[in-house]
Amino acid sequence: MPDRPLSAPARETEAHLGAFLGVFTPTVLTILGVILYLRLGWVTGSMGLGTTMVIVVLANLITLVTTLSFSAIATNIRVGVGGAYFMISRSLGLEIGGAIGLPLFLSQVFSVTLYAFGLAESFRILYPALPVQPVAFVVVLAVGALALKGANLAMKTQLPVMGLIGVSLLALVIGVLRAPGEPVIGPVMENPVPTAPFWVAFAVFFPAVTGIMAGLGLSGDLKDPIRAIPRGSLSAVLVGFAVYLFVPVLLDRGASGHLLREDPLAWTRIAPLGAWLIMPGLWGAVFSSAVGSVLGAPRTLQALAHDGLAPRFLAHLAGKEKQPVVGLAVTLGLALAAVLLGDLDAVAPVVTIFFLTVYGMVNLVAAAESLAGDPSWRPKLAVPGLLSLAGGIACFAVMFLISPPAAIAAIVIEGGLYAILARRERREGWGDARRGVYEATVRWALVRLSRRPMTARNWRPHVLVFVDDVVRRLDLVRFATWLSQGRGVVTVCELKTGDMLTSEVSVEQEETRIREALEEEDLIAFGEVCYVRDVVGGILDVSQANGFGGLDSNTILLGWGHDPERRLDILRTIHRLKRLRKSVVIGRIQKTLYPKVHGERVIHIWWGGLQRNSDLMLLLAHLLTRNPEWRHARIQVLSVASNELMKSNTEAYLARLIPEIRIDAEAVVMLKPRDRTVREIIHERSRAADVVFLGLDPPENEAELPAYAERLEDLSEPLRTVFFVKNASGFGGKLVQTPEELVEETGEQPAAKG
Repeated sequence: MPDRPLSAPARETEAHLGAFLGVFTPTVLTILGVILYLRLGWVTGSMGLGTTMVIVVLANLITLVTTLSFSAIATNIRVGVGGAYFMISRSLGLEIGGAIGLPLFLSQVFSVTLYAFGLAESFRILYPALPVQPVAFVVVLAVGALALKGANLAMKTQLPVMGLIGVSLLALVIGVLRAPGEPVIGPVMENPVPTAPFWVAFAVFFPAVTGIMAGLGLSGDLKDPIRAIPRGSLSAVLVGFAVYLFVPVLLDRGASGHLLREDPLAWTRIAPLGAWLIMPGLWGAVFSSAVGSVLGAPRTLQALAHDGLAPRFLAHLAGKEKQPVVGLAVTLGLALAAVLLGDLDAVAPVVTIFFLTVYGMVNLVAAAESLAGDPSWRPKLAVPGLLSLAGGIACFAVMFLISPPAAIAAIVIEGGLYAILARRERREGWGDARRGVYEATVRWALVRLSRRPMTARNWRPHVLVFVDDVVRRLDLVRFATWLSQGRGVVTVCELKTGDMLTSEVSVEQEETRIREALEEEDLIAFGEVCYVRDVVGGILDVSQANGFGGLDSNTILLGWGHDPERRLDILRTIHRLKRLRKSVVIGRIQKTLYPKVHGERVIHIWWGGLQRNSDLMLLLAHLLTRNPEWRHARIQVLSVASNELMKSNTEAYLARLIPEIRIDAEAVVMLKPRDRTVREIIHERSRAADVVFLGLDPPENEAELPAYAERLEDLSEPLRTVFFVKNASGFGGKLVQTPEELVEETGEQPAAKG
């Protein structure tokens, strides 16, 4: 089997369920579950009818928006096995999908156990001596045996359950109508003042509406998911909404607040024949919820296994209907093991929270797809992106309202899973919504960035590095990332002379090689390959074309190699790049110096009177020390004066400048001895420095370039690492700005001094 995720595992199963049997039935039966029978009466009796209606409407609006969101996704793509996991992973990537999918699977597993315990507890209402654990054990085995026969048979067995729930609802109506105008016991809501906090009652009720994805979990078994999911899900949610609006009115009319608060089975006191008509509906609702979970969990696990997030053998299908038998066995084993815990009250909130994270992420997926505006986003059921975004935010808010500790636990678990999965190299065979969101965000930012003028105040280096081979010049790229301080954009360009048509390796393969080399060294940079006719023309052409929308490369970084002709090519470009307002930095780096483990790092800046170059050298040295590897490096600004007057003036200038620019540096001004050259002084003082910055001012006459190149080589040869700097940026000479200059740039008047 190829080591890549499969995009559509659903095609391996025999799809035969329609909207009613495959989506509507499991969804509506999960919604109309144990909360309807055992908790809605308490909410109504504790909060009063009006507040109960607010709770019901608010909770159902959240789930209705979520249903609209995943229905929109389902009408845009053919949803495969895994339901919610499939949607999230195909839209936000495998690492996010896995972080949600694994807890979703476990939640579905524990839901089987929770429903089994609920059914066993309800049996004890009639038979108090009945042992809970053995009964729950038998219930898990029963739903497992039913699921083994196939989703089609399991869904058909739930049709009688719908009938039992209908009978219980009808019995409640008859019980209320048989004594019109009078409650069964006590005055109608004799205490209308709420006796519980609003969000406590909301948290008690909300799990009633968290079954909206029961049908979605069977997406791989549907004949036509694009039609079945929205029709079945929306119908089930609206039916459940109507029931939850109708039942509190009946309970309010048929029983006193005291009865509703104190008796979980108040229905049996209102309906004719009592428990004979109500309990079968309750048992059927709980059992059907367990069946839905035991059908959904193996399919989620199957999808995870298909994508390589779980062992491959867990996706094995068997039987005439191609059921995920291995996944079902794992599901039942975990559910039975959970029964042995004896009490899952502590797990129940976390299960609900995990479901809510899934709902929230599905809403965010729909919002991301809609707001990104990818051309592929063409759902038949269009939902406004802001509505889906509001639904996602509401889901995460409800998590904390229900149980802050459980919400924090779920987020920590899912965050840890995401961190683990994000570190694993994965190559999805499909696009996802994240790229569209990133592109939309970048476009929004670039449009606004282009409207803001570049000033000396906010200039930062965006570095374009030219190399002949990235792997051999990773040291140069590393310095580019340091000089950009992780804020500027670094682009690495391999220049190749010749015709790309005659190359044996494609540009795509070359760029993949560059990207892998950068990732292996953990260097954040963009890699590209450019074929040019000659080096000088290539550097100029790429420098002009690189960047857009206010993010043009403004600093060109080149390596000072061993080839004399290559050095001359580099020097020939400097004045042309200056015309393009591109600063040039030429680096001569000793590779064996990094990383430096012991000893203090020292950075030397030779102040040579070229003020524009010195500005940039100071800024680059400062940015270098902002990186963890250079955090405690010491910056020294050195200068050689030919006489005492010049020495005094330079010392006074640097003494004013350095504190004002707020760069931690030490100024050292030396008087040049008559028997020493400046070159000799630089060699003596900077031989042990880790990095030395020197100004660069090549002659415009190309005939003089060979001699200038030899002087640069002679100057740099004994030193460790040297950067020659030619400043062509807009802030040259403006490292310190006066209030008048700030007014000129921003158009704002300075505050009056007082």
